[in-house]
Amino acid sequence: MAQAAYYEGNRSIVHGRGEMVAPRAGEVQLKISHCGICGTDLHIFHGAMDARVAMPLVMGHEMSGTVHEVGEGAQDYELGDKVVVMPLAPCGACPACAAGHSHICHNLNFLGIDTPGAFQSYWTVPAYTLHRMPAQLSLAHGALIEPLAVACHDVRLADVKRGDQVVVIGGGPIGMLVALVAQQAGADVIVSEINPYRVDLANRIGLRAINPGATDLLEFVMQRTNGAGADIVFEVSGSQAGASLMTELLRTRGLAVIVAIFAQQPKLDLFRFFWRELRLKGVRVYESEDFKTAIDVAASGALPLDELITDIRPLSALKSGFEDMDQGGRVMKILLEL
Repeated sequence: MAQAAYYEGNRSIVHGRGEMVAPRAGEVQLKISHCGICGTDLHIFHGAMDARVAMPLVMGHEMSGTVHEVGEGAQDYELGDKVVVMPLAPCGACPACAAGHSHICHNLNFLGIDTPGAFQSYWTVPAYTLHRMPAQLSLAHGALIEPLAVACHDVRLADVKRGDQVVVIGGGPIGMLVALVAQQAGADVIVSEINPYRVDLANRIGLRAINPGATDLLEFVMQRTNGAGADIVFEVSGSQAGASLMTELLRTRGLAVIVAIFAQQPKLDLFRFFWRELRLKGVRVYESEDFKTAIDVAASGALPLDELITDIRPLSALKSGFEDMDQGGRVMKILLEL
């Protein structure tokens, strides 16, 4: 029986029968294998996006699966093909789309937020969203491609180069992946994180991580850079403390990259931007080339992806996954297996 998990508001998740939506022209129906719980899903669960989403909502977009049925005009795919979805549906007509930046379309629909997502057995999506997985890439690791694509996009737009001194503020799943991709690009990376479990995990997988509550991060960075400061700081915490710290950590003409979504407008030291000629860049989601890079990187085995998967649970455990994420502690990435 097809199953699905539905968000019904007020932190309510109902596990029930899923729909089998036949693919129309240009669409493909997927059989979902794994789907990760994302921070955005957690925001929806908290009710922070109730004004945007239509309930009951099937969330989920960090997925892997196989092709189950192909609609007319989508014959590039065959039954059983292993795929992941880049869950963006741009309008194609706005100024951003016209400029070639459809990933930040002014009217962007995000699959799993604005339309039903992958917390269900079968998911019907436009064929243009699909990216093939190589045979050697496991379906569990495939569910990490979407967040890994975020990291690849962020590091690419920051133009991280070998020898760069990089600080990542926030060691959650995205911050950890940004740090790993930046390190793979040859940067010297420091992760700042207050959760002791995540600090230990980062150090265990070959990153250098410190708890700024226990160690003076500014002093640590200045000692490592002979007083110059970091070349690039990725702000992934979404906190006022992180927004304040990033300007202090940067060298003259250094780059601050805003990865996190801030719930409230943070205060920024614009005098510091003037005084040091700092640069500020926003980065959002990913482009098709970032998905391709993420698939190649994951398939290469170069990243310790298994270490980032805290647990694999059945779909019926979605609510407990949200609750564990809320409590913090020993959690990095929880996958649901359909």
